Amino acid sequence: MAKKIPLRQCVGCGEMKGKKEMMRVLKTAENEICLDVTGKKNGRGAYVCKSRECLQKARKNKGLERSFKMGIPNEVYDTLEKEFESIEAE
Repeated sequence: MAKKIPLRQCVGCGEMKGKKEMMRVLKTAENEICLDVTGKKNGRGAYVCKSRECLQKARKNKGLERSFKMGIPNEVYDTLEKEFESIEAE
């Protein structure tokens, strides 16, 4: 039997993709928002495609706010974008 690939929906574009192809954004117990590069940390996760457009779409359509049921300040998005860039550069 073929192994089932876990699919996740991007909060930016709404496409379903394999978990490995996406970035996990994490909300910790302390309500901090950060990128979870390993995908193993504890907390509420939301997934975004590994493209800056999707992160910007998620910012526009408040995808992360809906996933985490809380307001997200612009600085958090700015930090996510910076983290994103450092990962893209690798």
